[in-house]
Amino acid sequence: MSAGAASSERSTTRLLAGLRSDGHAVTMAAHAQLWGPIPLELRPDELRARVAASGLTGRGGAGFPTAAKLESVAGSRLRPVVLANGAEGEPPSGKDKALLAYVPQLVLDGALLAARAVGADRVVLATTSTVHATVVRALAERPRVKRISVEAAVVPDRFVTGEETALVHLLNGGPAVPTYTPPRPYERGIGDAPTVVLNVETLAHLALVARFGPGWFRALGTAEEPGTALVTLSGAVREPGVYEIELGSPLGRLLDQAGADATAQACLVGGYFGTWISAADARSVALSNAALSRVGAALGARAIVVLPQASCGIVETARVARYLSDESAGQCGPCVNGLAAIATSLEGLVRRPRATTNMDVLRRRLLQVAGRGACRHPDGAVTLVASALRVFSDELERHLRGRGCQRQGHPVLPVP
Repeated sequence: MSAGAASSERSTTRLLAGLRSDGHAVTMAAHAQLWGPIPLELRPDELRARVAASGLTGRGGAGFPTAAKLESVAGSRLRPVVLANGAEGEPPSGKDKALLAYVPQLVLDGALLAARAVGADRVVLATTSTVHATVVRALAERPRVKRISVEAAVVPDRFVTGEETALVHLLNGGPAVPTYTPPRPYERGIGDAPTVVLNVETLAHLALVARFGPGWFRALGTAEEPGTALVTLSGAVREPGVYEIELGSPLGRLLDQAGADATAQACLVGGYFGTWISAADARSVALSNAALSRVGAALGARAIVVLPQASCGIVETARVARYLSDESAGQCGPCVNGLAAIATSLEGLVRRPRATTNMDVLRRRLLQVAGRGACRHPDGAVTLVASALRVFSDELERHLRGRGCQRQGHPVLPVP
């Protein structure tokens, strides 16, 4: 994904301001000229107070209040660690890679300020191999900050890697699989130290909140969901890419800006743990969790895929269901057996005519898996599949009656 398609509305272009037309990362000199020096003179309590007043929430998917995460490790008996999570394993998402590829200094500012805010002396920035070299070059450009070490770690580009306990487990020398909680990372994380895990976009916002204050941050967005956010838009759009949007702005406006196909039938909102919504709902809903909840959706990973008329939503969902089954950590029954069975049922609907019995089995399996996994992976897959059965009910009916799939377009959802 390219960051070159960032919003043309200057007032909403915060994180992606200063992008270079040559496709290279913003240099440290240009970054300092654009944003000024990093405000390391702020006391830790002042930093935490600014973040709390801003209402900044995590931009990695869960939307947890950032201030609460900082407070969870501030004042710990052991020196905490800051883990910047750039392990973006979601196939349709490219926002974190775009940040690290084009404006890595803003992320590093945020990571250092987060370390100051909680009294950490170590920052670990987890990246995939595609942007690791850019991050290393950005680190080499920066002057060192006393008493805080920063290191970049390459992690596997897999779906499950970005889950915070899986990432901590990997950096502690284990495989990238989620671990049972408690303890949670803020209790015992990297090297058994209290660890605050923050998405790289969250850290970039934190860097600007520290500079300009909570009022500046809240000037955009809604009272409940302030600020801007990065959205990865793909599928049936003329200009796919990473867009910076004001939270609460119309999804229809973003679709028009990107040149979405006017005949598109649906949108997948929130990535592969997200929800299918109809084209009509997509045109009328706003980009906030409060608004999206009214159509059963959420921002999640902030990846939006527009499905063209020529593609079958049931076929697309079956492909992703199999991918999610294969990406399972393999640690609990709902993942090992449940997701594989759900994927098999969906594939049966796609391949075999008149599969009414298979449909009954699929609905039963969705109920059996929901809420019973060791992590969120099974729940996310169930959410996706259940929404497909609802939104593509007409297409589903054609499959059930053995009429065959009338939509034979090329695959739209990326599956590695």
